[in-house]
Amino acid sequence: MYYVYLLKVDQLGGKSYYIGYTDDLQNRLKEHKEGKTKTTKGRNPLLIYYEAYDDKYSALRREKSLKSSGSVYMALMKRIGLK
Repeated sequence: MYYVYLLKVDQLGGKSYYIGYTDDLQNRLKEHKEGKTKTTKGRNPLLIYYEAYDDKYSALRREKSLKSSGSVYMALMKRIGLK
């Protein structure tokens, strides 16, 4: 399985979100929480959403669409009740 996930992270002045992709969700979350990733180190990451995919290509395509298209990102945030 491959996963696209959304973390809530602390940021100066409030909260922010981090979108990632992995083939081992448990291990990747552990790395984020232990500060082993530059982008979330010291930012108190909290998993708030994930999607599972059977193939790598589909997961990577979804991650890219969430990161590059504001409307796709906002649709997800609205669907999960964050905007």
